[in-house]
Amino acid sequence: GTLGTPPLHLSAVFLLTGIPGQEDVHLWISIPFCLVYIISIVGNSVILFIIKTDQSLHEPMYIFLSMLAITDLALSISTMPTTLGIFLFNSREISLDACFAQLFFIHSLSFIESSILLLMAFDRFVAICNPLRYASILTLPRIGKMGLVFVLRGVAVIFPLPFLLKRFRYCRANVLSHCYCLHQEVMKLACSDITLNYIYGFFLTVSMVGLDSLFIFLSYVMILKTVLKVASHGECLRALNTCVSHLCAVLLFYTPEIGLAVIHRFGTGSPPLFKVLLGYISLLVPPLMNPIVYSVKSKHLRCCVCY
Repeated sequence: GTLGTPPLHLSAVFLLTGIPGQEDVHLWISIPFCLVYIISIVGNSVILFIIKTDQSLHEPMYIFLSMLAITDLALSISTMPTTLGIFLFNSREISLDACFAQLFFIHSLSFIESSILLLMAFDRFVAICNPLRYASILTLPRIGKMGLVFVLRGVAVIFPLPFLLKRFRYCRANVLSHCYCLHQEVMKLACSDITLNYIYGFFLTVSMVGLDSLFIFLSYVMILKTVLKVASHGECLRALNTCVSHLCAVLLFYTPEIGLAVIHRFGTGSPPLFKVLLGYISLLVPPLMNPIVYSVKSKHLRCCVCY
């Protein structure tokens, strides 16, 4: 910059926000939030424990489910400190580095979750459209490799973001509208040219979440085509029944995710409270609901949970 301006970040901290206008009842609001976190962490841990200890569950569908549970656990843990910090102790400050680290985890885990939902769609596709080759296509080493590739992909594409944000000076208002850091919000506080961040963020959303959801949709089109060729009505329903929990997980994840992306990009006139609530739903509801949905639908898991 010019001689007179320090190359320093002018605001050394960001201020997170709970639910705007509801500060006086934050302590009460913390009760459902604590419950959501407890149920998410216990639910996903129980599923992991059951799948690990029960040999009969060491098959592709449940291995993918355990990957989903690990990702959900990590997502819950990455938003928990700041969320509960605000609602319980009203501690709103977060340092720039802590903020960049948090958004790195939140975004990379969201992309990893998106990829795992795609893998689970592939699992259902192979199981229904090519059942005889199911065991030979989805071998354990291959599942491990696919999982690893998607984890690395999620981490690699988000890796540049904290560094892109670190270059900026932040001299605008330093208040964020959620109780955790998101890239699309932090970049708007910079008083530098954010075109590169904007384009890269948009490219990521379209190429990762957009492509994953498109492939999931296509795999269900193929599944439907295969199932409708099957002679009997009963077999049709049985085959589709194995997809219900995955479809629920897909809707729970993508609906708020895509809604948020659209609002951040184009919804300047939308009420701020709506954006905040969608933000909570997109990060808190999938880890809470996935274990419940899968336990309700899977007889095997349900029996294990009950005993």
